[in-house]
Amino acid sequence: MANEVLERLDASVRRGTFGVITSIVAAQRGRIVHEAYFEGDAKTLRNTRSATKTVAGMLVGLAIERGDISGVDAPLLSFFDDLAPFPHDGPAKRAVTLEDLLTMSSALDCDDADPASPGNEELMDATPDWLRFALDLPMRSEADRGTWRYCTAGVTALAGVLERATGQPVEEFARQHLFAPMGIDDVTWFRSPTGLVQTGGGLEMRSRDLLALGQLTLDEGIHGDRRILPADWVRASLQPHRRIDDVTDYGYLWWLRTLPLGASTTRAALMQGNGGNKVAVMPELEAVAVITSTNFNTPGMHAWTDAILLDHLFPVLAA
Repeated sequence: MANEVLERLDASVRRGTFGVITSIVAAQRGRIVHEAYFEGDAKTLRNTRSATKTVAGMLVGLAIERGDISGVDAPLLSFFDDLAPFPHDGPAKRAVTLEDLLTMSSALDCDDADPASPGNEELMDATPDWLRFALDLPMRSEADRGTWRYCTAGVTALAGVLERATGQPVEEFARQHLFAPMGIDDVTWFRSPTGLVQTGGGLEMRSRDLLALGQLTLDEGIHGDRRILPADWVRASLQPHRRIDDVTDYGYLWWLRTLPLGASTTRAALMQGNGGNKVAVMPELEAVAVITSTNFNTPGMHAWTDAILLDHLFPVLAA
């Protein structure tokens, strides 16, 4: 029965029912239950856009564990004294912490959903220095601190924090402390015009390596017999720090959703990006699923990959 469901899914993908889906990989209890490639193969690097943000959160956790960063309450501007003065400086800007950026809830005037927002990602992309753009943003009122607004510029600033805190380029820190210990040896980072790695999006990885990051999270930071991420960081990352809507919360750069499963529901933590790209970690099902896509900026992109997850993979994983 499971094979029939998955065969029908693959046939639907090839017909273009879900736009352009490039790969689907799912595992349960550490065993691959489905793997299909519709563009390229297992070695092809997939650009999952803002799923990169979740990797940035993992790197912050590693830097804190190593003592390079004091904690999530570290003020953002404390890493950039040499770049002062900052426009709009004052107590509100000085109060912005790394946790504010990890939870998309600083008082920086930054909202990617609002084209008129001074911190909109498209405005940042048009500037020569994305880090400086983020640090120079104006502030909303202090009362807005804690309000969730999707802000790529804030996560972009985390690249500067990581480099200054660790004394290493982001890509080298990631290679040494996250990727290499997991056997991930082929990634391509997207970079800003200054050459700084863009921790806000564009990291290209193989589908199986994306699955491994999901499995690492499901296993609370352990890969094989080796601890990679601190267990307390994984748990903190998956805690609902901010409410988005009736079924969605936000952790430390993780989307936390309650999804329908038959007559009940199940929890899922998602790395998620433009195009509908998803890495879904489902603790109650002991499962991880990767869906990659090139449906960038396409209406219905997330609904399509949701349908793959809910209508096709869930029945197999729940059986």
